Amino acid sequence: MTIVEQFAGFAVGYRAAPMSAEVTHHAQRAVIDWYAAALPGAVLPPATSLQQALADEVGHGRARLVSGTPATIRAAALINGTAAHIVEVDDIFREAIYHPGAPTIAAALALAQARKVSGADFLRAVVVGYEVSTRIGAAMGRAHYRYWHNTGTIGCFGAAAAAAEILQLDADRFAHALATVATFAAGLQQAFRMDSMSKPLHAGRAAEAGVTAALAAAEGVTGSLDILEGDSGLGRAMSDGPDWRQAVATLGRDFHITRITFKNHACCGHTFAPIDGALALQAQHGVRPDDIERIDILTYRAALEVAGYEHPATPAEARFSVKYAVASALCHGSVRLAAFEPARLADPATRALMTRIVLGVDPELDGAFPGRRAARIRMQLRDGRVLTLLQPTRKGDPEQPLTDDELAQKFDELAVPVLGQAAADALLGRLRQIDRLDTL
Repeated sequence: MTIVEQFAGFAVGYRAAPMSAEVTHHAQRAVIDWYAAALPGAVLPPATSLQQALADEVGHGRARLVSGTPATIRAAALINGTAAHIVEVDDIFREAIYHPGAPTIAAALALAQARKVSGADFLRAVVVGYEVSTRIGAAMGRAHYRYWHNTGTIGCFGAAAAAAEILQLDADRFAHALATVATFAAGLQQAFRMDSMSKPLHAGRAAEAGVTAALAAAEGVTGSLDILEGDSGLGRAMSDGPDWRQAVATLGRDFHITRITFKNHACCGHTFAPIDGALALQAQHGVRPDDIERIDILTYRAALEVAGYEHPATPAEARFSVKYAVASALCHGSVRLAAFEPARLADPATRALMTRIVLGVDPELDGAFPGRRAARIRMQLRDGRVLTLLQPTRKGDPEQPLTDDELAQKFDELAVPVLGQAAADALLGRLRQIDRLDTL
């Protein structure tokens, strides 16, 4: 069988198996985190701009935007998927260098609402989308991430797999949904190497593409089943020869959704190890920003390529600046949404500290990427002391996960300003028992 046929076989076979309590719990966490990311994004451009652009598809339809506004299935997938990626707090599967939730859950939710499926069936679709797409992303590897934005490219597969599961496609049509969506895979890193709104659109477009491919496959549209491993397929065109056998080796036994990173800072994940390391040194030694003569941060190369803005002038640029994120954290104690408001962006203390931060690549840490996201921090103080620390992982990674209470606090912080306390509490309560809901 081809690789997409093997993925389809897993999905169809998994329908007959009970979801373990562990997998169910992690899927619930992923959905809670998705809403935490999508709600603040939904009231910002480009999500609001998309609602205007697609006005003919909003205000009616069987799916809903996170605001509750009715929409067509594809519009809901596109707009909600975009919203979930705007403020950079959505989840990560580290080994695939990929944010699976934004496209996968947006696609699953739009179809689940339209088809009135149960919460349990929705969660199963989310799990299937995560398991298929994270394996494709991990197989495509660093070579793919050199130019491509995985949340756009790999996200198509998460969305298509989740949508195909909601539609209960048989193995043949499920495989064709994956084969078709491979030809939709897009999203260039150049889109966020300067200030633009394109990056979150990658997640939304992936969600829409997945829904489209699954709906088309349900009506008999076929794709090239060797689209991943073929001589002119995804693996050859967009990577350097993935090991597809390894990609499916543990399928159905090792569930990747149990090893998701939930973000603890409102910015690019590549900045997290430097932030965590700098804050740890500050806490251990009582360091004030004015005490610091120089900070040297050594990490993996991709962090500096993607999050290397030296002089960020906009919120989008600041979210992708290791220097800004670290300086803001040391000056203000955290990197939350407030860090990207105009007053904080222009904060003199933060800007002054940025000039004393020097970035570089550590070959050992670079060699461990993407499976390990680490940073070495060397902090030279004005009194002559030199403080050093290896930050081996990030708060929120599987080795140091957010607890359920911490995830709830994150949800509260992000949802309450949009919904109000009572509505946010009601939504969180509903999401915590989503596997017992008759419909969404």
